[in-house]
Amino acid sequence: MKQMTAKEVETLLNGEKKLNIIDVREVDEVAAGKIPGAVNIRLGLVEFRMHELDKSKEYIMVCRSGGRSGRAAQFLESYGFNVINMAGGMLAWEGKVE
Repeated sequence: MKQMTAKEVETLLNGEKKLNIIDVREVDEVAAGKIPGAVNIRLGLVEFRMHELDKSKEYIMVCRSGGRSGRAAQFLESYGFNVINMAGGMLAWEGKVE
């Protein structure tokens, strides 16, 4: 499984690169703040909503600390998706939130 640090993700975002970020945290966690532009698909719903994702795109998976997003990344990878886990999750995120 590919990994990227929160700082690397922030640098890419600040470089105006269009990123496909999926936040797998629960709705109440996301309400406290998420990475701008991130789409919330709770971990428990990833299996049922993966048809909404495009296998030709790269996705960065995010959660609170990196564990749930790691599981989501491994799951999607097993179905042929190009995914990266953001190591450290939102606990490591120092960038803007919305």
